[in-house]
Amino acid sequence: MTISRILPLAFAVASGTAVAQVKWDLPAAYPANNFHTENLVQFAADVDKATAGKLKITVHANASLFKAPEIKRAVQGNQAQLGEILISNFANEHPLFGVDVLPFVATSYQAARKLDKAARPALDKLLASQGMRLLYTVAWPPQGLYSKKPLNAATDLKGVKFRSYNPATAKIAEMFGAQPVTIQAAELSQAMATGAVESFITSGSTGYDSKAYEHIKYFYDTQAWLPKNAVIVNRKAFDALDKSTQDALLKAAADAEARGWKSSEEKTAWYLDQLKKNGMQVLPPNAQMTGEFKKVGDALVDDWLKKAGADGKAILDAYSKM
Repeated sequence: MTISRILPLAFAVASGTAVAQVKWDLPAAYPANNFHTENLVQFAADVDKATAGKLKITVHANASLFKAPEIKRAVQGNQAQLGEILISNFANEHPLFGVDVLPFVATSYQAARKLDKAARPALDKLLASQGMRLLYTVAWPPQGLYSKKPLNAATDLKGVKFRSYNPATAKIAEMFGAQPVTIQAAELSQAMATGAVESFITSGSTGYDSKAYEHIKYFYDTQAWLPKNAVIVNRKAFDALDKSTQDALLKAAADAEARGWKSSEEKTAWYLDQLKKNGMQVLPPNAQMTGEFKKVGDALVDDWLKKAGADGKAILDAYSKM
């Protein structure tokens, strides 16, 4: 090495300006203007600031790096160091991933927070066994039923092409005689435009993001559940960070969780207002529809408890005592 190259390096080390920068990718499935993604971008900025640029996180929105169902495996295999997942997407892999989409178990933000707290130890343990760590969760707004045609009862969905995004929504479609079609959020607009989807259950947020009002005219505010996104990190990548960087990452994650839940709750009414302003009828479910959904919900909870066993029962028991 020449003296001209040695001297600047020696000066940088001596002055403390030499920093080994770590760069991480964070794939996400939702648009850049979605509140979850905006929260991720703020989280990345907070980490950058707290570590003085030592850890740089690049957010890849709208399934541009990995599609929604691929993100968890990408983090597990360290293709991406961390990522945002819809937890219930993986309920077929393990029933504990489906706890937050049990119909009518937790239908408010307060209840969803309690369920999240009750389930967190088991979820932490499950992800740890797969080589990952849970950094934070954020709930979606309550789920409602979108339909191209007016509904007097949930059984009016018979034969309708029904978008499912996780095992629970596929099962609900089947129980009402609809035709489940697996469509992720990034593909929903196109699916509605081509007629591949005529009805679905999702939040006001996803309905607004996908401009559902251009194709769907009815939203029944069933408030069936509040599904959650989770930001997960590859355990080996996390362990490779020095202690101060780990602490900064965890602090930013805690801040992102508090900010994300607050934003989700605050924007719920706004999303429904936007659907109305764009010509959609936002309606409460009638008594018959509510009763039908409750019956299906009870059946799905019973089925989940059989699959989840003692761990599942422990979660619901802990939740009921909060």
